[in-house]
Amino acid sequence: MKILITGGAGFVGSRLARTLLARGSLDGHAVTQLVLTDQAPAAAHLAADARVQVRTGPLLEQCRALQGERFDGVFHLASAVSGECELDFDLGLRSNLDSTRALLDALRLTGHEGAPAPKVVFSSSVAVYGPDAAVPLPEVVTDTTLPTPQTSYGIHKLICEQLVADYTRKGYIDGRSARLMTVTVRPGRPNGAASSFFSGIIREPLAGEEAICPVSPEVSHPVTSVQRTVDGLIAVYEASREAYGGRTALNLPALNITVGQMLDALQAVAGPEVRARVRFERDERIAGIVANWPKAARADRAAALGLKP
Repeated sequence: MKILITGGAGFVGSRLARTLLARGSLDGHAVTQLVLTDQAPAAAHLAADARVQVRTGPLLEQCRALQGERFDGVFHLASAVSGECELDFDLGLRSNLDSTRALLDALRLTGHEGAPAPKVVFSSSVAVYGPDAAVPLPEVVTDTTLPTPQTSYGIHKLICEQLVADYTRKGYIDGRSARLMTVTVRPGRPNGAASSFFSGIIREPLAGEEAICPVSPEVSHPVTSVQRTVDGLIAVYEASREAYGGRTALNLPALNITVGQMLDALQAVAGPEVRARVRFERDERIAGIVANWPKAARADRAAALGLKP
């Protein structure tokens, strides 16, 4: 089978690619071709695999060429992140909405009569939830909590969920949307995500560097590891339509923890001198974004698929 991973050079995308190549199969079929698209080239160890084809450049520009290709499955992970979308409105629209619409249309236009519609897993986000005067945000969001996002990024993800649902209703794709929780600890330098500090307050102190935490220790948020996230994406892909349960997005599992609990864990593993490298310095922009995110999440539909936080 031929699989496309958009954002295939990113943290989650590259781990997903590595996992699929190691498994050798997906949904009972051998993975014979794995196409990785991203703004940056994929890691050398992935590109060296004979089953892998790497394509570099903006997804929006690649979608026209994709119209002539038949994919059995797609994992759509490519996205501009939360902080970027708040700072550059047009970038968010182009990278998230325009690219997703172009990708879905490319898949629709390459459908073959009699052939099954390609399976598409869209990586949505916990950022679709937010407080609204008419719909207060519960302490714990669930699969049935009404999404009322308070960031451009969250709005983009919710719109794309509905596009995936409608293209599925029309039979153009077999689409499923999974709401990812904040994935930590990410390697490398901080990125433009408002959630970047959730990795930074662990990663930097362990590397001997100071880390600035822009929110208070009491801030609570659902977090998860990269491998649990990849396991969730694969499980959502392999689930039957009945097991997935409808066309609406489901939450992936997470640990509901506070910043203070994360630092307690850091101290337990690495000692008080490492914890002391974290300095609290409030950033009103970041704190304002995070304040509109859920404090905790539950994932009942994912649990029914056997997934755990």
